[in-house]
Amino acid sequence: MWAKIAVGLAVLAGSWIALYALRPDAWRFVGLYLINAIAQTFLLLNIAHDSNHNAISSRRSVNKALNYVFDVCGISSYMWRILHHRGHHSCINLHGEDDALTGRGILRFTPHEPRAPLQRFQHIYALFLYAVFSLDYVFLRDFECFFFPSHDYLKNTKHPAREYVILFTGKAFYLTYMLILPVVLLRKSPLLVGLSFLLAHLIIGLSVALVFQTTHCVDSTYFPLSRSEFDNGIYHIFATTADYATTKPLVGWLTGGLNHHIVHHLCPFVCHTHYASLTRIVKQTAEEFGVPYRQHPTMRQAIKHHLLLLKQLGNEDQVSST
Repeated sequence: MWAKIAVGLAVLAGSWIALYALRPDAWRFVGLYLINAIAQTFLLLNIAHDSNHNAISSRRSVNKALNYVFDVCGISSYMWRILHHRGHHSCINLHGEDDALTGRGILRFTPHEPRAPLQRFQHIYALFLYAVFSLDYVFLRDFECFFFPSHDYLKNTKHPAREYVILFTGKAFYLTYMLILPVVLLRKSPLLVGLSFLLAHLIIGLSVALVFQTTHCVDSTYFPLSRSEFDNGIYHIFATTADYATTKPLVGWLTGGLNHHIVHHLCPFVCHTHYASLTRIVKQTAEEFGVPYRQHPTMRQAIKHHLLLLKQLGNEDQVSST
């Protein structure tokens, strides 16, 4: 895990050092800029997520420090922690509560929300919206959650003054090194920098969205009506969560183990480097007790079944779950 942290941070810093040391031409500038975007994606999935769950180190201070990777990537680590823990882990696939099901009226992720005519095409345009997913967090989502909260747990939370300072400081730092410095110090055209920034977020947004969406929103997962629908939380996790590519070590290495998503929800405070071993135990135990274990052999299959669910939800008012 420490090797992954070192590699991710080295590529992130190294790409920017190379930009200013080598002062490349336009094409090389775009290449280095996109390498930086890949490093951000890697860090978000592999480092920021685990540190958010205090799963990297037994010292909370270490996890807290690494959690600021979110802020370095333009996303509020404080707000993401609230949304992820209170708005997802505690209410998986619950309409109106699970923040991961927020489609802003453009995407329909659950059969319990109204269907709009445009959504019959959502399986076609969803990937384009996922590609701007991270831009939404950088420019809109964090500010909405701080100043115009829609969930009760946000409305009832009194945010510390320091988190407002970190919010604005983090955004300013990110936009400065991503947009302003290349124009001011490298004399690159604002258009080139702006297009590179957009391409970078197409990589970050699409990658992160697909890694997460294929674990809960597929045509075999269930969307309960209430938290009390199952006898206990374990059954809730198995019904609403699916794994993919669990026998593909490279997928697990790149996605921060999030393809082993059932184990992640069962053991959120365990480092993802242990997920592959734990998944074998969980799968065997589930079979022993007759608990349905949902999985897809490859990420490609998981994406296919995610798009199939979107197509069903876009064309039918009621979609049955297995």
